[in-house]
Amino acid sequence: MFVTGILLAAGSSRRLGQPKQLLPLRGATLLDAALATARACRFDQLLLPLGGSADAVRDKVDTSGAEQFDVERHGDGCGASVTAAMGRVDPRADGVVLLLGDQPGVRPEDVAGLLGAVAGRPAGLCRYRDGPGHPLWFGRELFGDLAALHGDKAVWRLLDSGRFPVVEHPVDLPVPRDVDTWDDYRALVAEVGR
Repeated sequence: MFVTGILLAAGSSRRLGQPKQLLPLRGATLLDAALATARACRFDQLLLPLGGSADAVRDKVDTSGAEQFDVERHGDGCGASVTAAMGRVDPRADGVVLLLGDQPGVRPEDVAGLLGAVAGRPAGLCRYRDGPGHPLWFGRELFGDLAALHGDKAVWRLLDSGRFPVVEHPVDLPVPRDVDTWDDYRALVAEVGR
């Protein structure tokens, strides 16, 4: 399969009050850690949508190996980033994997497991001990739907629509922590320190 990875990193970090992509983690930044995971997945193409802090990200984060671009409507939620990314997906792509730029705990082996489970299927997700989570898979037949998304939870609404089967790849871990608040960040730093 030809797989495009999309690392969603255009969030405005409203709840934090500063760009969460640039928060320190493991001697680099939160986004550096997520990019390291995405690179380890060895996608055929890696897209990196950026938002309001795009210039600061470019100054401080090693974005090598990723095709970065600005999302004009980044304040409209993740749907805007996915929509913008779909216009850049390589025409050879059989599907896309969505990863979050503020969720560095996703493991490359779980991405590989998901890809092994979804061959020829329209959609898939990881089913963790405590619920569903990223990475998410969408096959070529859903590219039109992805290009028309609106809002922050639009991807989940598409998965929950019941219009197509969704393969679940089991992962015997809790859903990896993502960072939306200072409490989330402090908890992530504590986990990384263990």
